[in-house]
Amino acid sequence: MLDRLNQVMNHIEQRLDEPLDIAELARIATTSEYHLRRMFSALAGMPLSEYVRRRRLTVAGAEVLANEEPLLTIAVRYGYGSGEAFARAFRALHGVGPGEARRTKPALVSQPRLSFRLTVEGNSSMRYRVVDRPDFTVIGPKTRVPLIYSGPNQAIIDFVRNIPPQTTATLEKLSQDSGEDPQGIVAVCDDLDPGRAEGSELDYYHGVVASQDTPAPEGAATLPVPAGTWAVFTTSGPAPEAIQALWATVYTEWFPANPYRTRPGPELLRTHMSPDGTTAEAELWLPVEREQS
Repeated sequence: MLDRLNQVMNHIEQRLDEPLDIAELARIATTSEYHLRRMFSALAGMPLSEYVRRRRLTVAGAEVLANEEPLLTIAVRYGYGSGEAFARAFRALHGVGPGEARRTKPALVSQPRLSFRLTVEGNSSMRYRVVDRPDFTVIGPKTRVPLIYSGPNQAIIDFVRNIPPQTTATLEKLSQDSGEDPQGIVAVCDDLDPGRAEGSELDYYHGVVASQDTPAPEGAATLPVPAGTWAVFTTSGPAPEAIQALWATVYTEWFPANPYRTRPGPELLRTHMSPDGTTAEAELWLPVEREQS
């Protein structure tokens, strides 16, 4: 997978002055557009579209300083329909407009070309299983929160704190009665931005997994989930660091080494906290499908 991602990087570099064709990039990577976006974001720490934007503005910056072509010509070459749009984007990255940059020759920001390499640690193994599940429903309170990669997500903390205890008790009994796996209260993330940009919003459910025909308590939201294959990963350690690290490890180690790719669908996280709230045991469910050979 990493070799194919590097082929994608080469393809992008040769076509910075052409529209971004995600379908073509996915074909080169021999995977789906959805999985390509998810893998790139997890490995690079930014959405694919943001990387391409920054590379274009990096190359455009060098051309602005060269003072060999009109600014509008450079703007159009890199996909901007007007000088004003180019100036806004240029200033957002470089901290200075293209006209001023041409006059004063300041230091500009550079987005390096990315390449991906595998680092073999060999000192740990990942616990996982792959399961096929019939359709089910997530039932529970729902809100919209920002995506946070590191540290506590205060929006989720505040939301969960405001859920009445009787609602939690009702949901826990519903989980026991349904017997669906994973059992107990689960955190469910759905409708994520394809590029998984930090700060982008997602649907967050604090709920339980039940069969499709289970009636929802009053005031609870429902999320129907179709049948499919799931990769289930487990971890334990400091909270929330161990859980957040698990997401990164899955994308940097497990997906490149296994014949699976992500598919659209919610992500489920079941967490058991220690009595003092400092450590956790977690089980992460990700929707997957086998890579096409």
